[in-house]
Amino acid sequence: MALIHPHTDNITGWVLAGGQGLRMDGADKGLQLFHGQALALRAAQRLAPQVHSVRINANRHLADYARWGYEVHTDSRQGFEGPLAGMLTGLQHCTTEWMLCVPCDSPFFPLDLAERLSMAVGTEHSEIATAWVPEVSAEGETICRPQPVFCLLHRSLQASLFDFLQQGGRKIDAWTAQHTNARMDFTMPHDTRHAFANANTWKELRDLEG
Repeated sequence: MALIHPHTDNITGWVLAGGQGLRMDGADKGLQLFHGQALALRAAQRLAPQVHSVRINANRHLADYARWGYEVHTDSRQGFEGPLAGMLTGLQHCTTEWMLCVPCDSPFFPLDLAERLSMAVGTEHSEIATAWVPEVSAEGETICRPQPVFCLLHRSLQASLFDFLQQGGRKIDAWTAQHTNARMDFTMPHDTRHAFANANTWKELRDLEG
């Protein structure tokens, strides 16, 4: 099947804010403040210029999310099955050809994320494009590793993801490995070292605020 190339007008932005916040004592992470602004709202506003529209995946405090003016959708599956469940929900509500997924807790993700993942899709004619980010290993070597929650997905993947979850799958890498998955390295000079840093804990959130 020939896929329509992604561009701003046919990508839905999807902010994942449906987690349990276990490493933040159960706090609803998307509503935690970063320089006075809720993390999920910052993510939505950072994503908005890059896509056709933005929607939010949340499972608690829905009225708080809805007051920002974006569509809010809870997981279609019960039991907090992780980010893949949020991605499936996004694909089920996606009305464009493509969906760009980002987590709510990475306040500095690139403003050209959609553009560059779209380039990767076009080069490799793939159904998925994933961000790869440089990290320093324990040996001091800089290597790129995938950040699979930052991904561009074709809407036709909905059935595949549903089946994967039905079979008990939970790991994003294991699911994406079943499909053509383009790689985009975020190693350009303008890419900052905090571009994909995320706040899993209160300390990480405070550190990112700097």
